[in-house]
Amino acid sequence: MTEAPENPINAQLELLSEMGRDFASSLDIQGALERAVTHITDYVEAEGGALFLLENEGKTLSCHASMGATDILGLTMPSDQGIVGRCVQNNRSEIVRDVQNDPNFYGKIDEKTGYTTRSILCATLSVKDERIGAIELINKRSGDHLFEEADLRLLESMSASAALAIHNARMAEALVEQEKLARELELAAEIQRSLLPESGDDDFPIHGLNIPARTVSGDFFDFFELEDGRICFNLGDVSGKGMNAALLMAKTASLFRCLGKTVHQPGRLMARINEEICETAARGMFVTMVVGIYEPRTGIMRIANAGHEPPLFFDASGKITSFPADAPPVGISPFLVGDEGYPEEEMLLDGGAFYIFTDGVTEGYLADGSEMGVEGLTEILVTGKAETTGQRLAEVVRKIDLGSGPLRDDITILAVDDAAPKKMRQKTGVGKDLTQELDDAVEEELVQLDIPSRADRLRLVRSAVAQAGELCDYDHELVQNVVIAVDEALQNVIRHAYGNRPDGEIKITISRTPTKFVVHIRDYADSIDVSKVKPRDLEDIKPGGLGTHFISEVMDEVTFLPTPDERGNLMRMVKQIT
Repeated sequence: MTEAPENPINAQLELLSEMGRDFASSLDIQGALERAVTHITDYVEAEGGALFLLENEGKTLSCHASMGATDILGLTMPSDQGIVGRCVQNNRSEIVRDVQNDPNFYGKIDEKTGYTTRSILCATLSVKDERIGAIELINKRSGDHLFEEADLRLLESMSASAALAIHNARMAEALVEQEKLARELELAAEIQRSLLPESGDDDFPIHGLNIPARTVSGDFFDFFELEDGRICFNLGDVSGKGMNAALLMAKTASLFRCLGKTVHQPGRLMARINEEICETAARGMFVTMVVGIYEPRTGIMRIANAGHEPPLFFDASGKITSFPADAPPVGISPFLVGDEGYPEEEMLLDGGAFYIFTDGVTEGYLADGSEMGVEGLTEILVTGKAETTGQRLAEVVRKIDLGSGPLRDDITILAVDDAAPKKMRQKTGVGKDLTQELDDAVEEELVQLDIPSRADRLRLVRSAVAQAGELCDYDHELVQNVVIAVDEALQNVIRHAYGNRPDGEIKITISRTPTKFVVHIRDYADSIDVSKVKPRDLEDIKPGGLGTHFISEVMDEVTFLPTPDERGNLMRMVKQIT
Protein backbone atom coordinates (compact mmCIF):
# COMPACT_ATOMS: atom_id res chain seq x y z
CA MET A 1 0.00 0.00 0.00
CA THR A 2 1.28 3.48 -0.95
CA GLU A 3 1.65 5.60 2.18
CA ALA A 4 0.45 9.23 1.84
CA PRO A 5 3.10 11.70 3.10
CA GLU A 6 2.17 14.60 5.29
CA ASN A 7 1.98 17.00 2.34
CA PRO A 8 -0.80 15.64 0.02
CA ILE A 9 0.19 17.90 -2.88
CA ASN A 10 3.78 16.69 -2.87
CA ALA A 11 2.62 13.08 -2.61
CA GLN A 12 0.26 13.49 -5.51
CA LEU A 13 2.93 15.09 -7.69
CA GLU A 14 5.36 12.37 -6.78
CA LEU A 15 2.85 9.69 -7.79
CA LEU A 16 2.08 11.41 -11.10
CA SER A 17 5.81 11.74 -11.81
CA GLU A 18 6.38 8.07 -11.05
CA MET A 19 3.55 7.01 -13.35
CA GLY A 20 4.85 9.23 -16.13
CA ARG A 21 8.36 7.79 -15.87
CA ASP A 22 6.97 4.27 -15.88
CA PHE A 23 4.99 4.83 -19.09
CA ALA A 24 7.90 6.64 -20.76
CA SER A 25 10.55 4.05 -19.92
CA SER A 26 8.56 0.82 -20.23
CA LEU A 27 8.23 -1.10 -23.48
CA ASP A 28 5.41 -3.10 -21.85
CA ILE A 29 2.31 -0.89 -21.95
CA GLN A 30 0.18 -3.58 -20.32
CA GLY A 31 2.53 -3.82 -17.36
CA ALA A 32 2.61 -0.03 -17.00
CA LEU A 33 -1.20 0.09 -16.96
CA GLU A 34 -1.38 -2.52 -14.20
CA ARG A 35 1.16 -0.66 -12.06
CA ALA A 36 -0.69 2.63 -12.59
CA VAL A 37 -4.01 1.12 -11.43
CA THR A 38 -2.29 -0.34 -8.38
CA HIS A 39 -0.74 3.01 -7.44
CA ILE A 40 -4.02 4.93 -7.92
CA THR A 41 -6.13 2.38 -6.05
CA ASP A 42 -3.77 2.38 -3.07
CA TYR A 43 -3.40 6.15 -3.03
CA VAL A 44 -7.17 6.82 -3.03
CA GLU A 45 -7.58 3.99 -0.51
CA ALA A 46 -10.12 2.03 -2.55
CA GLU A 47 -10.84 -1.67 -2.15
CA GLY A 48 -10.54 -2.30 -5.87
CA GLY A 49 -9.79 -0.60 -9.16
CA ALA A 50 -9.96 -1.27 -12.89
CA LEU A 51 -8.88 0.48 -16.08
CA PHE A 52 -11.09 0.17 -19.17
CA LEU A 53 -10.06 1.07 -22.73
CA LEU A 54 -12.30 1.66 -25.73
CA GLU A 55 -11.88 -0.91 -28.49
CA ASN A 56 -13.55 -2.13 -31.66
CA GLU A 57 -13.91 1.38 -33.04
CA GLY A 58 -15.41 2.61 -29.77
CA LYS A 59 -18.12 -0.06 -29.57
CA THR A 60 -16.76 -1.98 -26.59
CA LEU A 61 -14.97 -1.38 -23.30
CA SER A 62 -12.34 -3.92 -22.25
CA CYS A 63 -10.69 -4.17 -18.84
CA HIS A 64 -6.90 -4.00 -19.31
CA ALA A 65 -5.90 -3.78 -15.65
CA SER A 66 -7.58 -4.86 -12.41
CA MET A 67 -6.52 -5.08 -8.76
CA GLY A 68 -8.12 -5.48 -5.33
CA ALA A 69 -11.37 -7.03 -4.29
CA THR A 70 -12.44 -8.59 -7.59
CA ASP A 71 -10.42 -9.59 -10.66
CA ILE A 72 -12.22 -8.54 -13.83
CA LEU A 73 -9.18 -8.44 -16.14
CA GLY A 74 -10.31 -9.16 -19.70
CA LEU A 75 -13.97 -8.30 -19.05
CA THR A 76 -15.55 -6.87 -22.20
CA MET A 77 -18.85 -5.01 -22.31
CA PRO A 78 -20.69 -2.68 -24.69
CA SER A 79 -19.36 0.85 -24.37
CA ASP A 80 -22.81 2.23 -23.42
CA GLN A 81 -23.49 -0.15 -20.49
CA GLY A 82 -22.71 0.17 -16.81
CA ILE A 83 -21.72 3.26 -14.90
CA VAL A 84 -18.30 3.21 -16.55
CA GLY A 85 -20.00 3.13 -19.98
CA ARG A 86 -22.19 6.09 -19.07
CA CYS A 87 -19.15 8.11 -17.98
CA VAL A 88 -17.27 7.33 -21.18
CA GLN A 89 -20.23 8.15 -23.42
CA ASN A 90 -20.78 11.48 -21.66
CA ASN A 91 -17.02 12.07 -21.27
CA ARG A 92 -17.73 13.11 -17.67
CA SER A 93 -16.42 11.75 -14.36
CA GLU A 94 -18.89 10.61 -11.71
CA ILE A 95 -19.17 9.61 -8.07
CA VAL A 96 -21.99 7.18 -7.27
CA ARG A 97 -22.43 6.78 -3.50
CA ASP A 98 -25.33 4.30 -3.68
CA VAL A 99 -24.77 2.04 -6.68
CA GLN A 100 -27.66 -0.32 -5.84
CA ASN A 101 -30.15 2.41 -6.78
CA ASP A 102 -28.35 3.42 -9.99
CA PRO A 103 -30.14 2.02 -13.08
CA ASN A 104 -26.84 1.68 -14.93
CA PHE A 105 -25.09 -0.36 -12.28
CA TYR A 106 -23.67 -3.58 -13.80
CA GLY A 107 -24.38 -6.04 -10.95
CA LYS A 108 -23.48 -9.33 -12.59
CA ILE A 109 -19.96 -9.27 -11.16
CA ASP A 110 -21.31 -8.96 -7.62
CA GLU A 111 -23.66 -11.85 -8.32
CA LYS A 112 -20.79 -14.08 -9.44
CA THR A 113 -18.30 -13.13 -6.73
CA GLY A 114 -20.58 -12.44 -3.74
CA TYR A 115 -18.86 -9.09 -3.30
CA THR A 116 -21.02 -6.05 -2.45
CA THR A 117 -20.28 -2.82 -4.29
CA ARG A 118 -21.50 0.21 -2.36
CA SER A 119 -19.81 3.18 -3.96
CA ILE A 120 -18.12 3.76 -7.35
CA LEU A 121 -15.69 6.45 -8.40
CA CYS A 122 -15.24 6.74 -12.17
CA ALA A 123 -13.02 9.19 -14.07
CA THR A 124 -12.73 9.27 -17.86
CA LEU A 125 -9.46 8.87 -19.75
CA SER A 126 -9.36 11.43 -22.54
CA VAL A 127 -6.92 13.70 -24.34
CA LYS A 128 -8.63 16.80 -25.71
CA ASP A 129 -11.75 15.41 -27.38
CA GLU A 130 -10.36 11.92 -27.90
CA ARG A 131 -11.94 9.42 -25.50
CA ILE A 132 -9.64 6.58 -24.49
CA GLY A 133 -11.51 4.84 -21.68
CA ALA A 134 -11.98 5.24 -17.91
CA ILE A 135 -10.62 4.31 -14.47
CA GLU A 136 -13.16 2.92 -12.02
CA LEU A 137 -12.63 2.51 -8.25
CA ILE A 138 -14.98 0.65 -5.88
CA ASN A 139 -15.64 1.06 -2.12
CA LYS A 140 -13.58 3.29 0.10
CA ARG A 141 -11.61 1.15 2.56
CA SER A 142 -12.37 3.18 5.66
CA GLY A 143 -15.55 4.40 7.38
CA ASP A 144 -18.78 3.86 5.50
CA HIS A 145 -16.99 2.72 2.30
CA LEU A 146 -18.35 5.75 0.43
CA PHE A 147 -16.21 8.08 -1.69
CA GLU A 148 -16.15 11.86 -1.27
CA GLU A 149 -15.85 14.72 -3.77
CA ALA A 150 -12.21 15.16 -2.82
CA ASP A 151 -11.58 11.57 -3.92
CA LEU A 152 -13.16 12.32 -7.30
CA ARG A 153 -10.99 15.42 -7.84
CA LEU A 154 -7.91 13.40 -6.93
CA LEU A 155 -8.85 10.56 -9.33
CA GLU A 156 -9.55 13.05 -12.14
CA SER A 157 -6.08 14.54 -11.89
CA MET A 158 -4.49 11.10 -11.87
CA SER A 159 -6.68 9.93 -14.77
CA ALA A 160 -5.68 12.94 -16.85
CA SER A 161 -2.01 12.08 -16.35
CA ALA A 162 -2.61 8.40 -17.12
CA ALA A 163 -4.61 9.26 -20.26
CA LEU A 164 -1.79 11.43 -21.59
CA ALA A 165 0.76 8.71 -20.82
CA ILE A 166 -1.36 6.06 -22.58
CA HIS A 167 -1.89 8.37 -25.56
CA ASN A 168 1.85 9.06 -25.86
CA ALA A 169 2.73 5.39 -25.46
CA ARG A 170 0.29 4.47 -28.23
CA MET A 171 1.72 7.14 -30.51
CA ALA A 172 5.25 5.90 -29.83
CA GLU A 173 4.18 2.33 -30.55
CA ALA A 174 2.45 3.43 -33.77
CA LEU A 175 5.57 5.35 -34.80
CA VAL A 176 7.72 2.27 -34.27
CA GLU A 177 5.29 0.23 -36.39
CA GLN A 178 5.29 2.89 -39.10
CA GLU A 179 9.07 2.94 -39.19
CA LYS A 180 9.12 -0.85 -39.35
CA LEU A 181 6.58 -0.82 -42.17
CA ALA A 182 8.57 1.87 -43.99
CA ARG A 183 11.71 -0.28 -43.78
CA GLU A 184 9.80 -3.31 -45.02
CA LEU A 185 8.31 -1.31 -47.91
CA GLU A 186 11.73 0.01 -48.88
CA LEU A 187 13.10 -3.54 -48.83
CA ALA A 188 10.15 -4.66 -51.00
CA ALA A 189 10.84 -1.75 -53.39
CA GLU A 190 14.50 -2.76 -53.58
CA ILE A 191 13.51 -6.33 -54.42
CA GLN A 192 11.11 -5.02 -57.07
CA ARG A 193 13.82 -2.87 -58.62
CA SER A 194 16.06 -5.93 -58.81
CA LEU A 195 13.39 -7.65 -60.95
CA LEU A 196 13.69 -4.96 -63.63
CA PRO A 197 16.28 -5.60 -66.35
CA GLU A 198 19.47 -3.56 -66.56
CA SER A 199 19.58 -0.84 -69.20
CA GLY A 200 21.49 -1.80 -72.32
CA ASP A 201 23.70 0.33 -74.56
CA ASP A 202 22.12 3.13 -76.59
CA ASP A 203 22.02 0.93 -79.69
CA PHE A 204 20.33 -1.97 -77.87
CA PRO A 205 16.87 -2.26 -79.45
CA ILE A 206 14.79 -2.47 -76.23
CA HIS A 207 14.61 0.09 -73.42
CA GLY A 208 12.16 0.61 -70.55
CA LEU A 209 11.42 2.94 -67.62
CA ASN A 210 9.38 2.49 -64.43
CA ILE A 211 8.48 5.28 -61.95
CA PRO A 212 6.42 3.98 -58.97
CA ALA A 213 3.60 6.20 -57.68
CA ARG A 214 4.23 4.81 -54.19
CA THR A 215 7.15 3.02 -52.58
CA VAL A 216 6.22 -0.23 -54.33
CA SER A 217 4.82 -0.57 -57.83
CA GLY A 218 2.13 -2.65 -59.50
CA ASP A 219 3.70 -2.06 -62.95
CA PHE A 220 6.59 -4.03 -64.40
CA PHE A 221 8.53 -4.70 -67.57
CA ASP A 222 11.26 -7.12 -68.55
CA PHE A 223 13.30 -8.34 -71.51
CA PHE A 224 16.00 -10.94 -72.06
CA GLU A 225 17.84 -12.50 -74.99
CA LEU A 226 17.27 -16.08 -76.09
CA GLU A 227 20.07 -18.30 -77.29
CA ASP A 228 19.12 -17.83 -80.95
CA GLY A 229 19.42 -14.03 -80.70
CA ARG A 230 15.74 -13.22 -80.38
CA ILE A 231 14.59 -11.03 -77.49
CA CYS A 232 11.62 -11.87 -75.28
CA PHE A 233 9.93 -8.85 -73.66
CA ASN A 234 6.85 -7.86 -71.69
CA LEU A 235 5.11 -5.01 -69.88
CA GLY A 236 2.29 -5.39 -67.36
CA ASP A 237 0.01 -3.47 -65.01
CA VAL A 238 -1.57 -5.11 -61.95
CA SER A 239 -5.02 -3.94 -60.90
CA GLY A 240 -5.19 -2.15 -57.55
CA LYS A 241 -2.42 -0.59 -55.53
CA GLY A 242 -0.29 -1.20 -52.47
CA MET A 243 1.38 -4.37 -51.23
CA ASN A 244 -1.16 -6.79 -52.76
CA ALA A 245 -0.52 -5.37 -56.22
CA ALA A 246 3.23 -5.41 -55.63
CA LEU A 247 3.18 -9.08 -54.63
CA LEU A 248 1.14 -10.06 -57.69
CA MET A 249 3.52 -7.98 -59.81
CA ALA A 250 6.52 -9.88 -58.44
CA LYS A 251 4.88 -13.24 -59.09
CA THR A 252 3.83 -12.37 -62.65
CA ALA A 253 7.25 -10.95 -63.52
CA SER A 254 8.98 -14.05 -62.14
CA LEU A 255 6.68 -16.37 -64.08
CA PHE A 256 7.39 -14.48 -67.30
CA ARG A 257 11.17 -14.77 -66.91
CA CYS A 258 11.02 -18.43 -65.86
CA LEU A 259 8.52 -19.69 -68.46
CA GLY A 260 9.80 -17.40 -71.21
CA LYS A 261 13.11 -19.27 -71.31
CA THR A 262 11.38 -22.34 -72.78
CA VAL A 263 8.05 -21.13 -74.24
CA HIS A 264 8.88 -18.92 -77.21
CA GLN A 265 5.38 -18.21 -78.57
CA PRO A 266 3.90 -15.05 -76.95
CA GLY A 267 0.31 -16.35 -76.99
CA ARG A 268 1.20 -19.68 -75.41
CA LEU A 269 3.53 -18.05 -72.90
CA MET A 270 0.75 -15.69 -71.84
CA ALA A 271 -1.64 -18.64 -71.50
CA ARG A 272 0.80 -20.47 -69.21
CA ILE A 273 1.21 -17.37 -67.04
CA ASN A 274 -2.57 -16.98 -66.94
CA GLU A 275 -3.02 -20.55 -65.70
CA GLU A 276 -0.56 -20.03 -62.86
CA ILE A 277 -1.99 -16.64 -61.82
CA CYS A 278 -5.59 -17.93 -61.86
CA GLU A 279 -4.64 -20.62 -59.33
CA THR A 280 -3.47 -18.19 -56.65
CA ALA A 281 -4.51 -14.60 -57.51
CA ALA A 282 -6.63 -12.80 -54.93
CA ARG A 283 -10.28 -12.43 -55.86
CA GLY A 284 -10.88 -9.44 -58.09
CA MET A 285 -7.21 -8.86 -58.97
CA PHE A 286 -5.90 -9.23 -62.53
CA VAL A 287 -3.00 -8.19 -64.75
CA THR A 288 -3.14 -6.42 -68.11
CA MET A 289 -0.08 -7.46 -70.05
CA VAL A 290 1.71 -7.45 -73.41
CA VAL A 291 4.22 -10.19 -74.24
CA GLY A 292 6.37 -10.25 -77.38
CA ILE A 293 9.26 -11.86 -79.24
CA TYR A 294 11.48 -9.64 -81.36
CA GLU A 295 14.13 -10.86 -83.80
CA PRO A 296 16.81 -8.22 -84.49
CA ARG A 297 18.15 -10.35 -87.35
CA THR A 298 14.99 -9.77 -89.40
CA GLY A 299 13.07 -6.96 -87.66
CA ILE A 300 10.10 -9.30 -87.23
CA MET A 301 8.08 -9.17 -84.01
CA ARG A 302 5.11 -11.07 -82.61
CA ILE A 303 3.02 -9.90 -79.65
CA ALA A 304 0.04 -11.03 -77.56
CA ASN A 305 -2.05 -8.43 -75.73
CA ALA A 306 -4.05 -9.45 -72.64
CA GLY A 307 -6.43 -6.55 -71.97
CA HIS A 308 -3.69 -3.89 -71.98
CA GLU A 309 -3.62 -0.35 -73.37
CA PRO A 310 -3.19 -0.49 -77.18
CA PRO A 311 0.54 -0.30 -78.00
CA LEU A 312 1.64 2.08 -80.75
CA PHE A 313 3.80 1.25 -83.78
CA PHE A 314 5.60 4.13 -85.53
CA ASP A 315 6.87 2.87 -88.88
CA ALA A 316 9.87 4.40 -90.64
CA SER A 317 7.63 6.61 -92.81
CA GLY A 318 5.85 8.14 -89.79
CA LYS A 319 2.61 6.16 -89.98
CA ILE A 320 1.20 5.24 -86.56
CA THR A 321 -0.76 2.04 -85.89
CA SER A 322 -2.34 0.94 -82.61
CA PHE A 323 -2.86 -2.67 -81.53
CA PRO A 324 -5.93 -3.05 -79.27
CA ALA A 325 -6.24 -6.13 -77.07
CA ASP A 326 -8.08 -9.14 -78.48
CA ALA A 327 -8.23 -11.05 -75.19
CA PRO A 328 -9.08 -10.44 -71.50
CA PRO A 329 -6.46 -9.69 -68.82
CA VAL A 330 -4.41 -12.36 -67.11
CA GLY A 331 -5.83 -13.79 -63.87
CA ILE A 332 -9.57 -13.63 -64.63
CA SER A 333 -10.17 -17.19 -65.80
CA PRO A 334 -8.16 -19.93 -67.54
CA PHE A 335 -11.25 -20.86 -69.58
CA LEU A 336 -11.45 -17.56 -71.47
CA VAL A 337 -8.39 -18.51 -73.54
CA GLY A 338 -8.49 -21.21 -76.22
CA ASP A 339 -6.15 -24.16 -76.66
CA GLU A 340 -3.89 -22.14 -78.96
CA GLY A 341 -3.30 -19.51 -76.28
CA TYR A 342 -3.78 -15.76 -76.56
CA PRO A 343 -4.20 -14.30 -80.07
CA GLU A 344 -0.97 -13.07 -81.64
CA GLU A 345 -0.14 -10.14 -83.92
CA GLU A 346 2.89 -10.31 -86.21
CA MET A 347 4.58 -7.32 -87.82
CA LEU A 348 7.74 -6.31 -89.63
CA LEU A 349 9.26 -3.30 -87.84
CA ASP A 350 11.61 -2.51 -90.76
CA GLY A 351 13.34 0.38 -88.94
CA GLY A 352 10.26 1.54 -87.02
CA ALA A 353 9.65 1.67 -83.26
CA PHE A 354 7.04 -0.04 -81.10
CA TYR A 355 5.90 1.45 -77.76
CA ILE A 356 4.03 -0.21 -74.87
CA PHE A 357 2.90 1.87 -71.88
CA THR A 358 0.59 1.82 -68.87
CA ASP A 359 -2.31 4.22 -68.25
CA GLY A 360 -0.12 6.01 -65.71
CA VAL A 361 1.63 7.56 -68.74
CA THR A 362 -1.42 8.73 -70.68
CA GLU A 363 -3.28 9.81 -67.51
CA GLY A 364 -0.26 11.63 -66.09
CA TYR A 365 -0.71 15.37 -65.45
CA LEU A 366 1.29 17.89 -67.43
CA ALA A 367 2.54 21.18 -66.01
CA ASP A 368 -0.67 22.99 -67.10
CA GLY A 369 -2.86 20.49 -65.22
CA SER A 370 -4.11 18.63 -68.30
CA GLU A 371 -3.63 14.93 -68.95
CA MET A 372 -0.98 13.79 -71.41
CA GLY A 373 -3.31 11.46 -73.30
CA VAL A 374 -2.36 9.33 -76.29
CA GLU A 375 -2.11 12.45 -78.47
CA GLY A 376 0.40 14.09 -76.14
CA LEU A 377 2.45 10.90 -75.92
CA THR A 378 2.46 10.57 -79.71
CA GLU A 379 3.64 14.16 -80.13
CA ILE A 380 6.58 13.64 -77.76
CA LEU A 381 7.64 10.43 -79.49
CA VAL A 382 7.42 12.01 -82.95
CA THR A 383 9.35 15.14 -82.06
CA GLY A 384 12.00 13.03 -80.33
CA LYS A 385 12.55 10.85 -83.38
CA ALA A 386 16.18 11.87 -83.88
CA GLU A 387 17.14 11.04 -80.28
CA THR A 388 18.10 7.67 -78.82
CA THR A 389 15.37 5.36 -77.58
CA GLY A 390 16.32 5.84 -73.94
CA GLN A 391 16.27 9.63 -74.33
CA ARG A 392 12.81 9.54 -75.90
CA LEU A 393 11.42 7.54 -72.98
CA ALA A 394 13.09 9.90 -70.49
CA GLU A 395 11.49 12.84 -72.30
CA VAL A 396 8.04 11.28 -71.89
CA VAL A 397 8.56 10.95 -68.15
CA ARG A 398 10.03 14.47 -67.91
CA LYS A 399 6.88 15.97 -69.44
CA ILE A 400 4.73 14.48 -66.67
CA ASP A 401 4.56 16.80 -63.66
CA LEU A 402 6.28 14.69 -61.00
CA GLY A 403 6.78 17.46 -58.47
CA SER A 404 3.27 18.83 -57.88
CA GLY A 405 2.15 15.98 -55.62
CA PRO A 406 1.72 12.20 -55.51
CA LEU A 407 1.47 10.49 -58.88
CA ARG A 408 -1.97 9.23 -59.85
CA ASP A 409 -0.52 5.91 -60.96
CA ASP A 410 2.74 4.13 -61.71
CA ILE A 411 4.48 5.28 -64.90
CA THR A 412 5.91 2.51 -67.08
CA ILE A 413 6.88 2.57 -70.75
CA LEU A 414 8.88 0.22 -72.99
CA ALA A 415 10.15 0.66 -76.53
CA VAL A 416 11.33 -1.79 -79.21
CA ASP A 417 13.32 0.27 -81.74
CA ASP A 418 14.39 -1.48 -84.95
CA ALA A 419 16.45 1.44 -86.35
CA ALA A 420 19.91 0.23 -85.30
CA PRO A 421 19.27 -3.47 -86.13
CA LYS A 422 18.00 -2.44 -89.59
CA LYS A 423 21.24 -0.55 -90.29
CA MET A 424 23.17 -3.65 -89.28
CA ARG A 425 21.06 -5.84 -91.54
CA GLN A 426 21.63 -3.49 -94.48
CA LYS A 427 25.35 -3.45 -93.77
CA THR A 428 25.70 -7.23 -93.57
CA GLY A 429 23.06 -8.12 -96.13
CA VAL A 430 21.13 -10.24 -93.63
CA GLY A 431 17.36 -10.51 -93.92
CA LYS A 432 16.92 -9.51 -97.56
CA ASP A 433 14.37 -12.21 -98.35
CA LEU A 434 11.60 -10.93 -96.08
CA THR A 435 9.04 -13.49 -97.22
CA GLN A 436 11.37 -16.27 -96.19
CA GLU A 437 12.25 -14.51 -92.92
CA LEU A 438 8.58 -14.12 -92.06
CA ASP A 439 8.16 -17.83 -92.57
CA ASP A 440 11.10 -18.47 -90.22
CA ALA A 441 9.62 -16.16 -87.61
CA VAL A 442 6.53 -18.28 -87.09
CA GLU A 443 8.51 -21.26 -85.87
CA GLU A 444 6.53 -23.61 -83.64
CA GLU A 445 8.76 -25.31 -81.11
CA LEU A 446 8.12 -29.06 -81.03
CA VAL A 447 10.86 -30.51 -78.81
CA GLN A 448 13.70 -29.26 -76.63
CA LEU A 449 16.27 -31.63 -75.14
CA ASP A 450 19.36 -31.15 -72.98
CA ILE A 451 21.75 -34.11 -73.01
CA PRO A 452 25.33 -34.81 -71.94
CA SER A 453 27.95 -35.49 -74.63
CA ARG A 454 27.49 -39.27 -74.46
CA ALA A 455 26.66 -41.44 -77.47
CA ASP A 456 24.31 -43.64 -75.42
CA ARG A 457 21.98 -40.65 -74.91
CA LEU A 458 21.46 -40.11 -78.66
CA ARG A 459 18.77 -42.77 -78.60
CA LEU A 460 16.42 -40.23 -76.97
CA VAL A 461 17.20 -37.68 -79.66
CA ARG A 462 16.61 -40.15 -82.51
CA SER A 463 13.17 -40.98 -81.09
CA ALA A 464 12.27 -37.30 -80.71
CA VAL A 465 13.41 -36.44 -84.26
CA ALA A 466 11.40 -39.34 -85.69
CA GLN A 467 8.20 -38.27 -83.93
CA ALA A 468 8.70 -34.63 -84.91
CA GLY A 469 9.30 -35.66 -88.55
CA GLU A 470 6.05 -37.59 -88.57
CA LEU A 471 4.22 -34.42 -87.49
CA CYS A 472 5.51 -32.82 -90.70
CA ASP A 473 3.95 -35.64 -92.77
CA TYR A 474 7.34 -36.86 -94.02
CA ASP A 475 7.30 -40.41 -95.43
CA HIS A 476 9.07 -43.15 -93.50
CA GLU A 477 12.23 -43.10 -95.63
CA LEU A 478 12.67 -39.35 -95.34
CA VAL A 479 12.07 -39.47 -91.59
CA GLN A 480 14.83 -42.07 -91.24
CA ASN A 481 17.24 -40.00 -93.36
CA VAL A 482 16.60 -36.90 -91.23
CA VAL A 483 17.11 -38.95 -88.05
CA ILE A 484 20.47 -40.22 -89.36
CA ALA A 485 21.54 -36.70 -90.42
CA VAL A 486 20.82 -35.28 -86.96
CA ASP A 487 22.50 -38.26 -85.32
CA GLU A 488 25.64 -37.73 -87.45
CA ALA A 489 25.74 -34.06 -86.49
CA LEU A 490 25.54 -34.94 -82.80
CA GLN A 491 28.21 -37.64 -83.18
CA ASN A 492 30.50 -35.00 -84.66
CA VAL A 493 29.85 -32.71 -81.68
CA ILE A 494 30.69 -35.51 -79.23
CA ARG A 495 33.81 -36.71 -81.09
CA HIS A 496 35.30 -33.48 -82.40
CA ALA A 497 33.94 -30.58 -80.30
CA TYR A 498 34.10 -32.35 -76.94
CA GLY A 499 36.79 -34.93 -77.80
CA ASN A 500 34.57 -37.76 -76.46
CA ARG A 501 34.42 -36.15 -73.01
CA PRO A 502 31.15 -37.31 -71.38
CA ASP A 503 30.62 -34.14 -69.29
CA GLY A 504 29.83 -31.75 -72.13
CA GLU A 505 26.39 -30.16 -72.56
CA ILE A 506 24.34 -30.30 -75.76
CA LYS A 507 21.01 -28.54 -76.33
CA ILE A 508 18.76 -29.70 -79.17
CA THR A 509 15.71 -27.69 -80.26
CA ILE A 510 13.33 -29.01 -82.95
CA SER A 511 10.73 -26.69 -84.46
CA ARG A 512 8.74 -26.19 -87.63
CA THR A 513 7.29 -23.42 -89.77
CA PRO A 514 4.63 -23.78 -92.46
CA THR A 515 7.41 -24.72 -94.92
CA LYS A 516 10.39 -25.91 -92.87
CA PHE A 517 11.54 -28.51 -90.36
CA VAL A 518 14.28 -26.89 -88.27
CA VAL A 519 16.85 -28.38 -85.88
CA HIS A 520 19.21 -26.26 -83.76
CA ILE A 521 22.17 -28.00 -82.08
CA ARG A 522 24.04 -25.96 -79.47
CA ASP A 523 27.22 -26.99 -77.67
CA TYR A 524 29.45 -25.16 -75.19
CA ALA A 525 32.83 -26.47 -76.32
CA ASP A 526 35.59 -24.37 -77.89
CA SER A 527 34.46 -22.53 -81.01
CA ILE A 528 35.37 -24.37 -84.21
CA ASP A 529 36.69 -23.03 -87.51
CA VAL A 530 33.52 -23.19 -89.60
CA SER A 531 35.48 -22.98 -92.85
CA LYS A 532 36.98 -26.41 -92.14
CA VAL A 533 33.58 -28.09 -91.67
CA LYS A 534 32.81 -29.33 -95.17
CA PRO A 535 32.04 -32.69 -96.78
CA ARG A 536 34.93 -34.66 -98.28
CA ASP A 537 34.93 -35.56 -101.96
CA LEU A 538 33.54 -39.08 -102.25
CA GLU A 539 36.47 -40.10 -104.51
CA ASP A 540 38.85 -39.24 -101.66
CA ILE A 541 39.46 -42.55 -99.87
CA LYS A 542 40.81 -40.98 -96.67
CA PRO A 543 38.70 -41.59 -93.56
CA GLY A 544 36.34 -38.92 -92.17
CA GLY A 545 33.98 -36.40 -93.70
CA LEU A 546 31.35 -38.85 -94.99
CA GLY A 547 28.92 -38.00 -92.18
CA THR A 548 29.12 -34.33 -93.12
CA HIS A 549 28.55 -35.30 -96.75
CA PHE A 550 25.41 -37.27 -95.80
CA ILE A 551 24.10 -34.35 -93.73
CA SER A 552 24.51 -31.92 -96.62
CA GLU A 553 22.80 -34.37 -99.00
CA VAL A 554 19.75 -34.92 -96.74
CA MET A 555 19.20 -31.43 -95.34
CA ASP A 556 18.33 -28.44 -97.53
CA GLU A 557 20.26 -25.97 -95.39
CA VAL A 558 23.10 -26.38 -92.89
CA THR A 559 24.57 -23.23 -91.35
CA PHE A 560 26.48 -22.18 -88.26
CA LEU A 561 25.02 -19.20 -86.38
CA PRO A 562 26.73 -16.89 -83.90
CA THR A 563 25.94 -17.72 -80.27
CA PRO A 564 24.51 -14.93 -78.07
CA ASP A 565 27.23 -15.27 -75.43
CA GLU A 566 30.03 -16.04 -77.96
CA ARG A 567 30.59 -19.45 -76.37
CA GLY A 568 30.47 -22.78 -78.12
CA ASN A 569 28.81 -23.49 -81.48
CA LEU A 570 25.27 -23.30 -82.85
CA MET A 571 24.30 -25.35 -85.93
CA ARG A 572 21.03 -24.84 -87.80
CA MET A 573 19.72 -27.68 -89.97
CA VAL A 574 16.67 -27.14 -92.20
CA LYS A 575 14.55 -29.55 -94.24
CA GLN A 576 11.80 -28.19 -96.48
CA ILE A 577 8.22 -29.34 -95.95
CA THR A 578 6.46 -29.89 -99.28
